[in-house]
Amino acid sequence: MVTAANSPMKKQSIDLVLVPLGLLVLLTYHVWLVKRVRRHPTSTVMGVNAINRRAWVHSMMEEPAKTGVLAVQSLRNNIMASTLMASTAIMLCSLIAVLMTNSGGWPSRLEEGRAKMVVGDVSELGLTIKFFAILACFLLAFLFEVQSVRYYSHSSILINVPAAAAAPKAGQWTSRQPRLITPEYVAETVNMASYFWSLGLRAFYFSFPLFLWIFGPIPMFLCSVVLVFLLYFLDLSSTGGVDHNGASGRDADDPEAAAHSEC
Repeated sequence: MVTAANSPMKKQSIDLVLVPLGLLVLLTYHVWLVKRVRRHPTSTVMGVNAINRRAWVHSMMEEPAKTGVLAVQSLRNNIMASTLMASTAIMLCSLIAVLMTNSGGWPSRLEEGRAKMVVGDVSELGLTIKFFAILACFLLAFLFEVQSVRYYSHSSILINVPAAAAAPKAGQWTSRQPRLITPEYVAETVNMASYFWSLGLRAFYFSFPLFLWIFGPIPMFLCSVVLVFLLYFLDLSSTGGVDHNGASGRDADDPEAAAHSEC
């Protein structure tokens, strides 16, 4: 006899409450983080790194004959990191796809044990939705990391353009020609590559609560809350208040200046 507490409708209602609540916690934190990076960049790790990457690009382009090899090697290391993340993401996508195709063939005893252990929706459709959500996370991570490789590859060529040669001569450039290769443009390209890398890493982070969702909505919600606390300490900078020129945080917190350090 099925009681009201253990009825399928009761279990599905737990998923309908805790899963959206866990996703809302994660999304709310990241909306707050984006605003924090834009308005107070020196108080976040992303903002501080963006400012220092900009300064690094300017220093590398001053004398590319001396620093060109160092710049290309540094960007190559970042390309390797993005490639590793992209390869891992696509490999996990293949694994999840295999699990999705074979999820309907689980032994009956294993299915009964999972139904008793999991508090929440244990239907075959629910399991397919969970696997698809994890698969979507890894696909997004793969796409973000590929874009990161793309921008880093562009930067490895652009960063060897001498800063002195970026200024156009009289009659050399027309209004129809593309944007000039200035240190600011190259720094923006490098920062875009880093932002895509960070987005890919965030997609990996999002996959942890979704993976625990297989074991029920309660572990998924708890993982979302714990993940937000961990990311809070990882994302905030303990050196906030000083920009890369040694000025006070009052100048760096200006919205116009912070626009260059967006997430």
